[in-house]
Amino acid sequence: MKRIFLTVFVLMLGCDVAARAADIRVMSGAASKDVLGILVPQFEKSTGHRVTVSYLIVSTLRQKILSGDIPDMVIIPNTAIENLVNAGKIKTDGQQQLGTVKLVAIVKKGAPRPDISTIENFRAALLKAKSVVYATPGSTQIGAHMANLVSRLDITDAVESKAIYRPALQGGVSMVAEGKADIGIYPASEVVNVKGIASLGTIPDPLQYTLSYVGAVTTRNAMPEPALSLIRYLGAPDNQEIWQRAGFDPPIAVR
Repeated sequence: MKRIFLTVFVLMLGCDVAARAADIRVMSGAASKDVLGILVPQFEKSTGHRVTVSYLIVSTLRQKILSGDIPDMVIIPNTAIENLVNAGKIKTDGQQQLGTVKLVAIVKKGAPRPDISTIENFRAALLKAKSVVYATPGSTQIGAHMANLVSRLDITDAVESKAIYRPALQGGVSMVAEGKADIGIYPASEVVNVKGIASLGTIPDPLQYTLSYVGAVTTRNAMPEPALSLIRYLGAPDNQEIWQRAGFDPPIAVR
């Protein structure tokens, strides 16, 4: 009799967990791909929730949401979050900074490694390179920053004549690994685990562009708790090491 009762109890418990399990649809920028690849399966295993993540160029992600293709939550830079909050698409409640990431310069593994530690040296490296690849100025924040950066260095004509515009998500980093571009400039998190490339380090601080990645729930999400629990899990102190191994620095708020 006790065994029958125990079996029924376990079955009821399993049904209850299944009933409470949720499908969580996430849209994320590419920078967090390596982190989510580790933490999302752990979260699914511990909660029973099912998570589907789409990785998109942030400008494309933003346009999808504004056009009505709205997920349960997003993981994107804070500047994009602010824009979507103002558009009424993202909730302010429950937002959490997950990590910050800076721009680094990369070359093909085994290629000469120019010094980029000063503005003058970084400028010289861009001028000497036969080709430079970075994100598209007209469609990404980093691309727009790079266009402004080369303008500040007064080398717009020289760089744009040999620039290749390709986000990391569309193969920009791979072009450096394959020797199709001499230098690439991307967020550290998008190059840290790519084979065939070598990092020259972060670009000089006066020229730097720091992205703060934030998790947030959309206003259309009528049952936000599963998504909020995922955000809390991603931002848990115990998981900060995983973010850092993926090229992120700690969130600004907890420094």
